[in-house]
Amino acid sequence: MPPAAPLRHTSADSKAAQTAPDRRAAATDAQKRSFLRMVSHELRTPLNSILGFSEILTSELYGPLGAPQYKEYAGIIRESGQKLLKLVNQVLEIARLENQSVDFDPRPEPLEAALDDVLAGLADEIEARHVAVEVTGRGDLPVVTADPRGLRTVLHHLLHNAVAFSPEGGTVWVGAQALAGGVEIVIRDEGEGIDPAELPRLMTPFEQGENALTRHTEGAGLGLPIADLTCKAMGGRLTLASKPGKGLTAGLRLPAA
Repeated sequence: MPPAAPLRHTSADSKAAQTAPDRRAAATDAQKRSFLRMVSHELRTPLNSILGFSEILTSELYGPLGAPQYKEYAGIIRESGQKLLKLVNQVLEIARLENQSVDFDPRPEPLEAALDDVLAGLADEIEARHVAVEVTGRGDLPVVTADPRGLRTVLHHLLHNAVAFSPEGGTVWVGAQALAGGVEIVIRDEGEGIDPAELPRLMTPFEQGENALTRHTEGAGLGLPIADLTCKAMGGRLTLASKPGKGLTAGLRLPAA
């Protein structure tokens, strides 16, 4: 009897074996994306109803409510709904970033235009706290490679944090310089600062605890983790430096255009 012919694996078999884990990973990613979409819809839909109807009640669109307390309570409901919606959006954003479910499109993006957009959006908060924002090199800021929305998200959270923790009448400094293969953006405030040993916790979602950067303000402190994850997703890096009484300095490193 002739010896049995050795088994031969066709290229199709090898290709199927190689791509099976990829197919499972893709299916898992698709399930995560579907779950996030469902959660987003189920949470935002009732919140939008709460915000919409409380706005109608607050404005007394269809006539006086009667006792003045009703209008006050409607305003509290609306304000609470806005805070809850903001928290829901931040939690979902962290989930999407950690699951790599956010699609970024890096492209040459002028830093000047992004800063202008973010500062315009924060104008009311800046004015309310009487904080001055000094941007060094206006008119000659570099161009970075980043997703336009992602860049504005990172700058928004960093500048919002700097303004929120600056003393009233304080100054926030913003500067940027081109380095080898990249651009470094620095945002520095005059806040209370924090022990350097606590800095890693500031960029870890849901582990910030109570510290100088959270105990005096409302919110879950998710802005810095979102900025960090977004920066990494765009091929950049975010670093923090601080000392008690010396404010906080955020260094954002992005690829150059």
